[in-house]
Amino acid sequence: MSALAALPAAGTPAWAGEQPKLVLQITVDALRGDLPSRFKNVLGDGGFRFLMEDGIHYTNAHYQHANTETIVGHVSLATGTVPAVHGMVANVWFDRELSRLVYNIEDSRYHLLTVGADVDQKTEIDPTQKAAKVDGRSPNNILTSTLSDEMAIHFAGRSKIFGVSVKDRGAVSLAGHAGKAFWFSKASGEFVTSNYYYEQYPDWVNAWNARRPASSYAGTSWRLMHPSSKYLFGDADDREYETDLAGFGRVFPHAYGEADDKYFTTKLTLSPAGDELTLDFAKTLLDKEQLGQDEVPDYLAISFSSNDYVGHLFGASSLEIEDNLARLDRTLADLFAYVDKKVGLANTLIVLSADHGQPEAPGYLHGLGIDKAHYFDTKALDRMPAIAALKKQFGIGEELIEAYFHPYIYLNRDLIRDKGLDQAAVEEAVAAEIKKFKGVADAVSSAALRTASLPDTLLMRTILRNFHPKRSGDIYLVFEPDVFINDFDGLVVASTHGSPWRYDTFVPVIFAGAGLPAAKVNRPVTPYDIASTLAAFLNMKPPSGAIGTPLSEVLMK
Repeated sequence: MSALAALPAAGTPAWAGEQPKLVLQITVDALRGDLPSRFKNVLGDGGFRFLMEDGIHYTNAHYQHANTETIVGHVSLATGTVPAVHGMVANVWFDRELSRLVYNIEDSRYHLLTVGADVDQKTEIDPTQKAAKVDGRSPNNILTSTLSDEMAIHFAGRSKIFGVSVKDRGAVSLAGHAGKAFWFSKASGEFVTSNYYYEQYPDWVNAWNARRPASSYAGTSWRLMHPSSKYLFGDADDREYETDLAGFGRVFPHAYGEADDKYFTTKLTLSPAGDELTLDFAKTLLDKEQLGQDEVPDYLAISFSSNDYVGHLFGASSLEIEDNLARLDRTLADLFAYVDKKVGLANTLIVLSADHGQPEAPGYLHGLGIDKAHYFDTKALDRMPAIAALKKQFGIGEELIEAYFHPYIYLNRDLIRDKGLDQAAVEEAVAAEIKKFKGVADAVSSAALRTASLPDTLLMRTILRNFHPKRSGDIYLVFEPDVFINDFDGLVVASTHGSPWRYDTFVPVIFAGAGLPAAKVNRPVTPYDIASTLAAFLNMKPPSGAIGTPLSEVLMK
């Protein structure tokens, strides 16, 4: 037999009709595509190296929507489509019917099972969580099906489906409508859920929470894993632009404080401890729920959140982000070893990606002579002379710009209507003036987006893919590259993501396990391709709104 004859025929799946026992979808929040290889010197074996060297590593993966925020990316991964289709256009949006700000997965119909586990407004540093006025959580704001939903449908409800994360939106999004989600409550120091998923906690969850694993960090510190000389940024620990939150400090070691400190659990999430707690809970879930133990494929999504929080406070080029990645690498190695023991990596299809990338802090760029990087004060929008002139032109003496909730400007529609003005004309006029502001790359009115009367450019296509007529604001504001917002409800942070620029759209996409061959692929792909690829691997239909293309390297030997 010739060597060619021994090869599989074109179109033959790598798994030759056999289903994996477990689909393990890992999301690392804010993992820019270059970071694992950039910091490879501090990585060990069995974690990122296993994925990059033994898996199929796509090195040129970019999102194609404009608002690269957490919920937008997570739901894009889950559904295989853009926010214009799945509906999650931002972490928060102003609901015109409710006349208030809405948090992406809030749902007043479903309360948290743990009393007092809702957001502690006094200690919450995440501005999107501070916006949440409803403690209930569900996936009902996701408008299309998810990959996990399709698994439930295809396998007649027999697949066990779970999502776990520190962030509620990280867990709920990937668990989908048919799965079950758990997330970490800073208020209670436990992993919690809502009665959308359960009427009461399973016994194993109660037992895990009763152990109070978070309390084991009391009186300890986040210390460097390696000698400082091993790190790329080992001699750059103290940067003046880094954020010192509640005594957590700008230099190692970062003290967690005592368990009764009101910021104690928050500090855990700003460090590798958040990912370690997530791992501990996920391993317990995998064991107690007996995932991957029968012929029907199960699904476990784990979203590791610490990288995002560390990046906000210290920046992508910091000793903290480097050490956090080194420790996440050990967390991943632990996870893979546990999955191998319980299920077998040969029986597990692993995919790792991120919800978005991560920018550099302006302070870091200034040190390199890149002086154009700066912060933009969105609170001053309505007070700028050009807007004042417009208000005079329209006969408006009150606030014309009602609010800015990233990435949208919301106009005072009641005022515009009371003055008998045309909403679309006012949107266009305001957008035209805002385009002239320093630091603004573009401002696009929803009136223009509704009619698609836009130039066919890459930027405009990304904005259009982010537009949903019922949820988007009146004007989409795009800042120039390296121009950021740094006021998160009074907290000054080093850097923020959420732009359409390549540092925010660039993420890794890596498939491993399940007998896949090692490969490095440089052709352009998108994270939307993941859901369609998993669906094809499982021989089932893709999510209802999926636009991704199945990745041939994963499906073929």
